[in-house]
Amino acid sequence: MKEDTLAKTFDAAASKRRCRKFRRRILDISQTVSALHAAGAFSCLEIVDSIYFGLMQRDDEGRLTDTFLLSKGHGSLAQYVVLEELGILPREELDNFCKPGCILGTHPDFGIPGIEAATGSLGHGLPITVGMALADKVQGIDRTVYVVLSDGELQEGSVWEAMMIAPTLGIKNLVAVVDLNDFQSLGRTSETHPNFYPVLDKVSAFGWETVEVDGHDQQAIFDAVSSRLGGAPMMVIARTVKGKGVSYMENVPIWHYRSPSPEEYQQALLELAGEEEA
Repeated sequence: MKEDTLAKTFDAAASKRRCRKFRRRILDISQTVSALHAAGAFSCLEIVDSIYFGLMQRDDEGRLTDTFLLSKGHGSLAQYVVLEELGILPREELDNFCKPGCILGTHPDFGIPGIEAATGSLGHGLPITVGMALADKVQGIDRTVYVVLSDGELQEGSVWEAMMIAPTLGIKNLVAVVDLNDFQSLGRTSETHPNFYPVLDKVSAFGWETVEVDGHDQQAIFDAVSSRLGGAPMMVIARTVKGKGVSYMENVPIWHYRSPSPEEYQQALLELAGEEEA
């Protein structure tokens, strides 16, 4: 772990403002396509923002030097809007999301600016980042690799194999965050796979440094990762709400893949505007 990580500060209020703006941006995009994964993006927005704007290191010219991978590729819009905010993705690409000729599809593809690997075939992100972190360790590259997983993809055996091997390889420069929104597609993971729980105890047993936080509390995410001991890979179990920020989306399964009607769109904008004024 880099020493300067502990000395950094994070503007959580600015992050909250950005995340409200990001939700509105995603809602705008939703009116240009027949369906999109807004609810899954909304559950991990605070996580992605905290990593990019708080935790990831930059060089003297402001360029990101750490690595990020969104393993839950269906939440791609959470990453796309952040990359747009950073000036890495052009605005016109998000305006043309999922349209012919646009580089942005439902899931991230390698080759898109700011995207390190094609994801969305669930269970691949953690193994990929274990490899990235190991390569950095072998080459003596001082950076941290971040990955965000969904709780639904914990069903994949490749995730548990990666969990087992990372501490064995002596990897310390890897931070994984599980977006624990208790949904896999249209069912609750606590009902379909109750033996996942408690997730934190299982990951700890594999030799990871673990912590559980409110996944919509940006300061809590930043503080948890910034204060990690650094002797092992870290996994943050982030409790989240699918569809967070829009009342009729929150924890309602049908919003896994759906665009709001014009009336629903206006209601969502009003709710988010109300939050900003509060």
